[in-house]
Amino acid sequence: MNQAWLYFGIGAGVLSLIVAGWRYIWTLNQDAGSDKAQEVASWIRTGARAYLKRLYTALALLALILGIIIAIVFSFDIGHLGIGAVQFNPLRGGVMALAFIGGSLCSALAGYMGMSIAVEANVRSATAAQESINRAFLVAFHAGSVMGLAMVGLAVIGMSTIYLLTGNPEIVLGFSFGASTLALLAKAGGGIYTKTADIAADLVGKVEIGIPEDDPRNPAVVADNVGDNVGDVAGMGADIFDSYVASAVAVMLLGASFKDPLMEAKYAILPLILCILGIFASLIGIQFVRVGKSGKPGRALNNGTFFTVILFGIMTAALVLIGNYSIGVLWSTLAGLLTGIVIGITSDYFTSDERKPVRETARVSGSGAAINIITGFSYGLLSLAPSVIGIAFATLISYYASQLAGLSGIYGVGISAVGMLAVSGMIVSSDAYGPIVDNARGIAEMAGMSQEVIERADVLDSAGNTAKAITKGFSISAAALTVLALFAAYAEVIEARGITLSISLRDPVVVAGIWIGAITPPIFSALTMLSVTHNAFDMIEEVRRQLKTYPGILAGTEKPDYDTCVGLAAEGALKSLIGPALMAVMLPLLVGFGLGPDALGGFLGGSIFTGVIFALFMSNSGGLWDNAKKFIETGKYGGTGSEPHKASVVGDTVGDPFKDTAGPSLNTLITVMSLVSTLFAPVIAAFHLL
Repeated sequence: MNQAWLYFGIGAGVLSLIVAGWRYIWTLNQDAGSDKAQEVASWIRTGARAYLKRLYTALALLALILGIIIAIVFSFDIGHLGIGAVQFNPLRGGVMALAFIGGSLCSALAGYMGMSIAVEANVRSATAAQESINRAFLVAFHAGSVMGLAMVGLAVIGMSTIYLLTGNPEIVLGFSFGASTLALLAKAGGGIYTKTADIAADLVGKVEIGIPEDDPRNPAVVADNVGDNVGDVAGMGADIFDSYVASAVAVMLLGASFKDPLMEAKYAILPLILCILGIFASLIGIQFVRVGKSGKPGRALNNGTFFTVILFGIMTAALVLIGNYSIGVLWSTLAGLLTGIVIGITSDYFTSDERKPVRETARVSGSGAAINIITGFSYGLLSLAPSVIGIAFATLISYYASQLAGLSGIYGVGISAVGMLAVSGMIVSSDAYGPIVDNARGIAEMAGMSQEVIERADVLDSAGNTAKAITKGFSISAAALTVLALFAAYAEVIEARGITLSISLRDPVVVAGIWIGAITPPIFSALTMLSVTHNAFDMIEEVRRQLKTYPGILAGTEKPDYDTCVGLAAEGALKSLIGPALMAVMLPLLVGFGLGPDALGGFLGGSIFTGVIFALFMSNSGGLWDNAKKFIETGKYGGTGSEPHKASVVGDTVGDPFKDTAGPSLNTLITVMSLVSTLFAPVIAAFHLL
């Protein structure tokens, strides 16, 4: 029966890819607009592809090096023979390395597919906005769903194939590690790129010179639009792929640890079955995303998400009843889904321009940038409460419901994360819609389309910012539950090697590990945001140089040198990845080999709590500042060019690296560190100093 599910999973993944391919073709068949619009779109397309080529070339080399290291390390079979007994098994090492490279490849492919359609859909969505807001929304969402469906399709095909061939969830863990490593670098690199350009374009263009957003006279404007694709599409696609796979793998490992062989066979494959059901729920749910007569795209996206969640819940209930699974599985899944909805509603409340926090932040901008920043910062902190309480609720309900139903409590926590992420096909579709309409707005401005078209694009863009905030909330919170499950999997691996894991606050080694783990997410955030500011400074100087040297640029008689700004952003982003990459992979290994398994357990605990707090805060506050600016740009409180608008631009500039660089990268950071710890746990158990 399990093999039948695996074959069914491969089939479901292929179906998801087929639908994604059909939507890709449908999008390409839409009107690409005027020659000018197509020219602008070609600048963005060329820049995005050039950056991804450089990024993926560097990441391919990194994946090859790590693959070789993994092949060597895992050729020495330490874990299953006991400490001190080592057997050389090159086949095991080779398979693990291939799984790692496969995960990296699938993650890269999911991101690249999303970026490829995004750079085609942006101009088509802008052109469709000349007809109606409904038509523009349809084009953008169809394109966004390509990445959502491609991502879940590739993930389920990869996991099902590896498990079908090996029957070993530890090999699937290698697949997850590959996906997570690439996701961290793709998301952090894309985030650094996009915010470098965005900050430079806004501070010089809007604040210093007073020209509109996406004005073609701004030398940084093309780099800004390129960044939307490499950061918010390709980077976020890889990021969600990572969380999606990691949550399933964590539960597979916990299921495989059950002592009863029948329970092991049944529950190790359950997360894959839930992912399969999630694919079908998403395939159905995306058909119902339509902007009705209300003309509110945000409501359409939310309705699609809620419909998909409800449908998935019904499917899960049927699976539990028909498949004779523990009722704890259903309660855990529903707890995850409910938490996802709570987090989505929270993000919508704190980042939507129809709600009090955004409007209040826009209102007080009349008192200057400082008040704007303090207000947005405070609301960002307040937004933590519902999300963190939701995570705590999901943890408690899933743990005790599973335990009372005869399952491991921590297994239920993992299932809760899988339940939250199983509908990622729909969630990512909404997320990818955001940067597409953001680009559409830029193309409409740069191609000289009417003010009515630009205003329609602004409405779509504002909904996209909220959709992205909701998606980030889902991803961050699911990562919190996932890493708790991975933490339990790490403990299982350590204890299977004859070591009793003891994580006590009375143990100074454990406390040292907790402190090191707790400070890691803030340092990671600082490194990525400092990279943004350093790179943005260089680009600001370049923009100023061009405008001073060539007065014809502002007069409209000369074309800016867009390529130099694109090159600066790309080079700066790639150089800035070295520190964060080393921190994510090396720090848990240094703690583990230096201070021992107990300290590494404390390290993971410390990093989980501060990582989730920082990530949620940064995501919500950044989205709030962005939409407060856009709310003023609709004509409120003096509109574009007013003093409140200038203050809101400063606030938005502060929020940009919060929401698009550091924040969304943190959930990948804690996932990568947890995966590294679990993957290398057998070696750490055998070789550590303390």
